[in-house]
Amino acid sequence: MLQRFDERNRDLIVNVNGTLVHRDEAGVSPFDSVVQGGDAVWEGLRLYNGRIFKLREHLARLRSSALALAFAEIPSDEEIIEEIRRTLAANRMRDGVHVRLTLTRGVKFTSGMDPRLNESGPTLIVLAEHKAPVYDRSGLKLITSALRRFGPDTLDPKIHHANLLQSILAKIDANAAGADDALMLDGRGFIAETNATNLFFVSGGVAMTSRTVACPEGITRATVLELCAEHDIPSRVTDLSLTEAYRANEAFCTGTMGELASVTEIDGRVIGDGSPGPLTKRLGDLYRDLTAREGVVVSPSA
Repeated sequence: MLQRFDERNRDLIVNVNGTLVHRDEAGVSPFDSVVQGGDAVWEGLRLYNGRIFKLREHLARLRSSALALAFAEIPSDEEIIEEIRRTLAANRMRDGVHVRLTLTRGVKFTSGMDPRLNESGPTLIVLAEHKAPVYDRSGLKLITSALRRFGPDTLDPKIHHANLLQSILAKIDANAAGADDALMLDGRGFIAETNATNLFFVSGGVAMTSRTVACPEGITRATVLELCAEHDIPSRVTDLSLTEAYRANEAFCTGTMGELASVTEIDGRVIGDGSPGPLTKRLGDLYRDLTAREGVVVSPSA
C-alpha cells in the first residue's frame, strides 16, 4: 500500500498557529518542541460532506494526551475548530478530506528537553489534504514485526503522541517483506495493533479486538464496538494471540485515515477464504452510513 501524490494538493494552504500559508512556504521553528524531541500530540480527522466525524471525541483525546504530557496551555475546542474551519475554507474543501491536527508544546527559548524552556505557548498546526481512505478494500497483507509495542510502563499508548519512530521502524519491516503494514505485539506476546491501525478478528460471528494495553484508544475502534452493540453483533475486547489471528474467519483494521479495511493475509496465512468477509462488509456499510449522517459542521454550506 503506497499512497500516491494527489495533484489537488499541490497548492494547499496550511495553518501554523493561525497563519494561513502555501504548503511550500510554511515553517516551524527549529526551536519548536516537535522538532527538538517529537514533543507533540496529534489527531487525524476526516471530512464528510462538510462535517467532521467524531470531532468532539478526537479533540477530547487530543486534550487528554496534552494533559498527560503536562502541556502548560491547551487551546479550547472552539479555538481549534475555528482554525479548522479557516483552513478548510481557504482550500475550498467539503468532502474526501483528511485533516491532521498537531499540537506541540511550543517554541523553546533555547535548545533542550526541559519543558520549562517553553514560555511562548503551544503551536497548533492544521494540515488538510484531499485524501480518500488509503487502504485497498480487496484485502491487506500483514507481517508480524519483531518490534514490540510499548506498554503503559514505558510509554503509555493512551498518549496520542507525535513520536512515531516505533511505528516507522515497523513499517520499514512491512515494506521490506512486501506487506501492506506490520502487525505489532505487546510485551507479553499478545496482539496490540498494526503500525497504523487497530485490529479486529472475527471468529464464530464474534468481532474481537485487543485491550488498550499497548494500543491507542482508537476512535474508529470505539465506533465499531458501538455499532456492534447497537446492531446486536457479538463483540469482545480481550487479549488475542497470533494463533487466534491465523485461525480467524475474518480480520479487518480500523482507523480514521483508512476507515474499515479487510485483512486477508497475515504472515503468509490466508485469513478465511482470502476475501473480505460478510461481517467486515456489514460493519463497513454501517460505518459509512454513520459518517454520512453524523458529524460537526465545519463548512457553512453543509
